[in-house]
Amino acid sequence: MFYPGFGINVDTFNMNFTYDKNTFGPEVEVRHLDDIRKSMLDSKADGPDKVYTIAMDVGDKLDFEDLNQRFLLFGVCTYAAGKIGKEPVRSQGHIHSISASCNSTTPEVYEVWQGKCTVLLQETANDNPGRVYAVTAKKGEVIVVPPGWAHCTVNADPRMPMTFGAWCIRDYGFEYANVRKHHGLAFYPIVNKNNNISWQHNNCYKKTKITVKNPSDYSNLGINLKKTIYEQYQDNHNAFEFVTNPQKYQDVWYNFVP
Repeated sequence: MFYPGFGINVDTFNMNFTYDKNTFGPEVEVRHLDDIRKSMLDSKADGPDKVYTIAMDVGDKLDFEDLNQRFLLFGVCTYAAGKIGKEPVRSQGHIHSISASCNSTTPEVYEVWQGKCTVLLQETANDNPGRVYAVTAKKGEVIVVPPGWAHCTVNADPRMPMTFGAWCIRDYGFEYANVRKHHGLAFYPIVNKNNNISWQHNNCYKKTKITVKNPSDYSNLGINLKKTIYEQYQDNHNAFEFVTNPQKYQDVWYNFVP
């Protein structure tokens, strides 16, 4: 099992997390199929009732006070295996709202712990979505979602559960209105008989193209791909300042390629 840098255990059968004695963490929140239907290609499709579970604010007890002072938060999610109609299990999609602590919409840093994860990202959730990327990562790899982009998370291998950890800002919030208005993001992931994913355009948006790629190396954000993202924070508590103070990194976000 992937070791992120603190004592957490993933129970994929029950879609739950348990914590070692030196680890803090909450009870999981559950997202059910009915919670995400409005963003699916087929809103009446069958699939797992429990789509994914979330534990927001986990970590080593020694880091609790520092994380709170920095407005930095670590969360973990596990996604069910299987499909919802023609689509893999996925989230409905959202935009990070403006956080009062930094007066800005904020980024997020994903790290895959098991399975395969695709993050579908687009610059806006308006009729013209701008640039659209489908970025796929496997165990140990990282994906960065830039501030203000609409995005959803896809279990890219329906044969197995998928789990990831993520850095985000402590006073996070989500905007759903434009995503729901457009019945999801600009493309729907479609699973073929070989469990590979293709992308079907969502006609609620202007016609556009999608770039399918592996993650960038994010060296422009100082990310070290040889260590877990939690261990990088433990080594340098300022390592993820770009998450809590994204306005200081405007030169990085300009024309950002995830």
